[in-house]
Amino acid sequence: MKKCLKPMNYAGLILVSALTFTACSEEEAAVEETLDSQEVISVAELQYSDESEQIADEITEIAEDVYVSDEFSLTGKSAYFSDYLPDCVTITTVVTDTTREKTIDFGEGCELRNGNVLSGIINLSYEKDMEAASKSLALSLENFTFNGVAIEGVANVLRVRSNENGNPQGTATANYTATWPDGAVAAFSGTRTREWIEGFGTGFWGDNVFLVTGSGTYTSRAGVVYTKEVITPLRREMACRFIVSGVLEISRSGNTASLDFGDGTCDAKGMLTYPDGTSEEVFLRRFFRN
Repeated sequence: MKKCLKPMNYAGLILVSALTFTACSEEEAAVEETLDSQEVISVAELQYSDESEQIADEITEIAEDVYVSDEFSLTGKSAYFSDYLPDCVTITTVVTDTTREKTIDFGEGCELRNGNVLSGIINLSYEKDMEAASKSLALSLENFTFNGVAIEGVANVLRVRSNENGNPQGTATANYTATWPDGAVAAFSGTRTREWIEGFGTGFWGDNVFLVTGSGTYTSRAGVVYTKEVITPLRREMACRFIVSGVLEISRSGNTASLDFGDGTCDAKGMLTYPDGTSEEVFLRRFFRN
């Protein structure tokens, strides 16, 4: 599916820009009109959408990892040293009368254990009382990129030390905008809950496993709004780059498709089922550098 880049607003090119914008708008409208209603979302747009969700999830994972390190050390539970963030990340703490302010700085480019390359800063803030059963974590981004994708936005994470299953969990309400290196822009927002079901407190990132639920919206590069809802919890194993199981529903204009992430195998594949019941295996390009 061909996509047009946004026009550049340079002096002397106003007329050209206006004509380009009109042409792009007409082309995008034509694409949406010809998109089969049974398709709901193209595979190419699904890949962008999926990448957006995973970026949002990993931002939350980083914030929670930094917070948990503080929780363990300041409550005196045990010595805890997470190896999730490498030495190229610089964490600065400023303590105020009521809060702890964290600056998580990835510099001009820092590769995480899972191969993702981040740059810029995640700002994190939360109340000083580390004994509270639940706590709100506020985070914002500053000149932040994820594998070359520029991300702007904010999120709030309600973290519970022990849910009904006895596991820690974080519920993130986020609003982000992503700009890819080719100029394509998309937006994603929603609320997702991540229950930490395995590996909590070990300090080893590779044994951490989360179950993810929630819903939200994704606004495509053409301005089309999709609603998304987790039907079967998505299983995220940190030792794998991809979601390994679970089902996500995607809706547009009254039509709904479902994406099944598989049986637990660590791969980039999923099964997309259309409203008429037909299915196809799709490749999800998550976390690959350009």
